Amino acid sequence: MAKPRVETPPAEAILALADSEGRLALRVTPGARSEAMAIENGRLTARVRAKPQDGVANAAVLKLLAAALDMAPSRLTLLRGATSREKLIQLDR
Repeated sequence: MAKPRVETPPAEAILALADSEGRLALRVTPGARSEAMAIENGRLTARVRAKPQDGVANAAVLKLLAAALDMAPSRLTLLRGATSREKLIQLDR
């Protein structure tokens, strides 16, 4: 059985939300039923299936965002929010 396709906004729309220094704020929902990203009220939100234990959800968020932006997860750095739903991620362009 094929893996279900993850819904994400276009990469250009996500990059437009980043500030001039390449930082992107997003709100994460760990332990979701399905993985998805959306732009709601001018803000990026992400849902990941991973539970918020030992950084597993943070890694899943970085992997999901990297896939949406078509870049390697190693080019993304979690700046703030390791234990919070509100995250700030640095994009290495």
